[in-house]
Formats: sequence, structure tokens, C-alpha cells
Amino acid sequence: MLKNSTSAPLLPNGLLGESMGSLNVLVACEESQEVTKAFRKLGHNAFSCDLQDCSGGKPEWHIKGDVIHQLYNEWDLIIAHPPCTRLANSGVRWLAERDLWQDMYFACELFNHFQSLGKMGVKVAIENPIPHKYAVEYIGKYSQIIQPWQFGHPESKATCLWLYNLPELKPTNIVEGREQKVWKMPPSSERTKLRSKTYPGIAAAMAMQWGGNTFA
Repeated sequence: MLKNSTSAPLLPNGLLGESMGSLNVLVACEESQEVTKAFRKLGHNAFSCDLQDCSGGKPEWHIKGDVIHQLYNEWDLIIAHPPCTRLANSGVRWLAERDLWQDMYFACELFNHFQSLGKMGVKVAIENPIPHKYAVEYIGKYSQIIQPWQFGHPESKATCLWLYNLPELKPTNIVEGREQKVWKMPPSSERTKLRSKTYPGIAAAMAMQWGGNTFA
């Protein structure tokens, strides 16, 4: 468990608990609350954290603000979804064409914050799309790649996981279908949110395999 730091703003009293078998879970850079709710369903003390208001309907489980200020509370597990726009292989061409290298470095710096905690012994999982070679130089290679169709969703969307002190996620429900629905989404004001939302089947697998059912 990561202990409090006097330099980090603490959560309001009572938000972090010590219930038998229950984990204090931070889901960083998540506004959809899909992963947060999956852990809550199994009895864990999970909170989403993002600069935006949550869209998952549970504001009492959401910390609005800079996630860096929350990293040194007493979390048993951190699952992070850092911004991927400048790290993903799908957008590598824009780094040179639009001179976005500095943006990439900033994105890597946030990513490295989570990795540093993992190297300190905290249970950490970081989720992102397949990174380009320039990002890999700073964030390293992923631990595994998962697909929605391994968890009950007949779609294809390669998702990488960087795991620290956690086992690889095991498929729970392999189904037919490999449609790239996310990639085919038309432009809209909500497209970024929809593309970054965790599939419910993957969220449920994370909660069960990395947290367990406290009600069992």
C-alpha cells in the first residue's frame, strides 16, 4: 500500500476505507467510470479521477482534478488510462508534420509517473493503444495486448497493458466477431470520450482478477 505524502492534497476524511478484503482503488484519467463501477460492484472502495466531470452517473465516486495530486494517498491498486493522442501509433505522422514532439514528451512524463509507482511496489496497470516507436523509447514496451473479443464483445481494438505487480489479464469470454467499430466512429464532439471508454467486459475482468469479489 502506498502511504500518504505530506506534499499531496489528501482526500476528504472517510473516502479511503479499511474494510476487510476491500481494496482502495484509483482509476486515473477515467470520466466514464466503467472500471470504477466494476470494482464497486464487487465491494471495493474505488474512485475515478479526471479533469472532467464524470459521465458514469456516480459523482460521489469521482475526484475531479489533477490526478498527480491524488497519487500519494493510500491506494492498494492504481489503474491508469493516460491520454494517448500523442503516444499512439495511429497518430505518429502528426508528430513531425505538426511539430508535436513537446506534447509527446509531456504525455510520456505523465505515463512515467504511474510507472514510477509500479517500480516502487504499488500494484499498477496502465492502459493505452499500441504506441509508436518514439513513445516506446520513453515508456517501454507493454506487458500484454488484449482485445474486446476476448471479453465478450464482438469487436477488434488492440489495447496494451503495462503491468506492475499484477498478473496478466486472462480472457473471460472469447466470442466471434472482429469489427472495428471504434475506428469507424464518425467525427463528433463525443468521439474522443466514446473511443476511450473501457469495454464493460474488460472492466469486469479487471475487477474480478485484480480485486476479487468481497461479497463471496
